[in-house]
Amino acid sequence: MQTEKQYIPGLEGVIASETNISYLDVENEEIVIRGYDLIELAKNLKYVDIISLLLDGYLPENEQQKKLEQQLQKEYELPENILSILKLLPSKTHSMDALRTGISALAGYEEDLEDRSQTSTRDKAIRLLAKVPNIVANSYHAKVKQPFIEPRQDLSYSANFLYMITGKTPSESEIEAFDQLLMVYSEHEMPNSTFAARVITSTQADIYGALTGAVASLKGTLHGGANEAVMKMLLEAETKDKIEPLILEKLANKERIMGFGHRVYMRKMDPRALLMKEALLKLVEEKGNKELYDMCVIGEEVMKREKGLYPNLDYYAAPVYYLLDIPIDLYTPIFLSSRIVGISAHVDEQNQNNRLFRPRVKYLGPRNLHP
Repeated sequence: MQTEKQYIPGLEGVIASETNISYLDVENEEIVIRGYDLIELAKNLKYVDIISLLLDGYLPENEQQKKLEQQLQKEYELPENILSILKLLPSKTHSMDALRTGISALAGYEEDLEDRSQTSTRDKAIRLLAKVPNIVANSYHAKVKQPFIEPRQDLSYSANFLYMITGKTPSESEIEAFDQLLMVYSEHEMPNSTFAARVITSTQADIYGALTGAVASLKGTLHGGANEAVMKMLLEAETKDKIEPLILEKLANKERIMGFGHRVYMRKMDPRALLMKEALLKLVEEKGNKELYDMCVIGEEVMKREKGLYPNLDYYAAPVYYLLDIPIDLYTPIFLSSRIVGISAHVDEQNQNNRLFRPRVKYLGPRNLHP
């Protein structure tokens, strides 16, 4: 006789996969990426280094890093037809929907789309990492009736990405902050979008299909879209004197304050948020106005006092985006862009040791009805 399986809402705490890629060690406040601490990596290395770590399994030497950067630079350009598609999208199209469309359309340009070998998956991941910033930036430019910005192969990966968004050559401090943003968003074990990609991959679908599903997942405000909501709240407050009354008013109205709490980091601050808090302080000091930083600190204190909640990455990442002159509409697409490398590593791992995901349900409906 078959015993009834335990129902766990949201699959919270359920182990769905074995992995060598990453692990959230909440007790020790460490995000483990192939044996390394993500925060230590973000403080000492570059996003290109973590691309190699996640896709190849090791940190690159100087020559390997240069070669990888050159591989990415050669793939910056988009097919002209993809740019034409971006121009044809309605102006009200959400930036994540434009990104989803662009990634899906790129699949048609892959000669070995169904090749799921590690080498082929890595090659596709590199092409996607190179081209997605182009989709993110120029889909936005098309939406707001601005001319497209051509990628610059003389710039590093992070510098080119930021340049294509703003049209300005970024300073070294801006590149450093943006590079750190990409790094801390690059991989985070098994969030909804990564799980969605692994579920799709388990059917032996291609990597473009898996990433298209991940984009759809990440669009939601309970996942990637929270960073946009954070910045809108900060702009609504306007000054550090108004942030506490605004949060208290929202709490009194039973509104959810985005940027606080996390399914995994329940009783401690997200270590990525702490790193972005430091990055934000550097930026505001350089720009000579600490108002935005002070607002965030006050908001953090209010939420800890009133709800016992700590900031997650989105809370301090949002104002960093803002000070880099990045439009709010692009916060979540940039999140997905940086996460492509982590998701691609999961796609490859799923392919190499695949089992189709097929959960069951706890049925609550009627039985024994007759017409």
